[in-house]
Amino acid sequence: MEREIRILPDGAAIAKRAAQEFVQAAAAAVRAKGSFNAALAGGSTPKALYSLLVNDPALRSQLLWDKIHFFFGDERHVPPDHADSNFRMATEAMISKSPLKPEQITRIKGEYPDAEQAALEYEKALREFFKLKDGDYPRFDLLLAGMGNEGHTLSLFPGTKALHPDRRIVVSNWIGKLYTERITLTAAAASNAAEIIFMVTGADKAPALKSVLEGPYEPEQLPAQLLQPQNGKLLWLVDAAAGSMLTVGIRD
Repeated sequence: MEREIRILPDGAAIAKRAAQEFVQAAAAAVRAKGSFNAALAGGSTPKALYSLLVNDPALRSQLLWDKIHFFFGDERHVPPDHADSNFRMATEAMISKSPLKPEQITRIKGEYPDAEQAALEYEKALREFFKLKDGDYPRFDLLLAGMGNEGHTLSLFPGTKALHPDRRIVVSNWIGKLYTERITLTAAAASNAAEIIFMVTGADKAPALKSVLEGPYEPEQLPAQLLQPQNGKLLWLVDAAAGSMLTVGIRD
């Protein structure tokens, strides 16, 4: 695994750097196999990234939109028009302003009363799209991730059952501290991506980020440590506040 840590001034700089990386990853995938797929993330920095991809003419023109397919790393247990929906955020920031057709998006159906049904249906969709055999994981060209101030990523929270998923690709996960279900890719499925980009901002995340990157490997406490591309690239883009405690990384 190739790991790179970049400490940038702020969230805007992270979004810009991630956008460049996104465009490069898309171009490389299209050259290699004629298509590009990515698992999108929720959050404010990904939102800024999505806006750049459609609103910056140079970036927008470099993307072969007809060759793209978007998935989601996780979703809240809410309908697609709900304010908390990752799908809604990505739609408003990027998808609705792009030439993408509905069939180029595979969303997680968070509106189902039973979150496990949503997880199983999304897993089935991934199996069909990637033509997976039993025991195989999807190979995303790019997976976007964030990190919470307690070290969670996707909807993999410390001490939750999704950390022990028994070869599943997607699971529903009860988050007791938020009193809600979430639907999330498992760490093994996410880690099969060709590239993972973490985007982390805010001083409140500095201790957890230091622990994830420089502390002992304790993924029960810090699930973000579980995202390790087996055969790919891991890029951490963190702002100066989140990276303030780090002794590793390149300060740009």
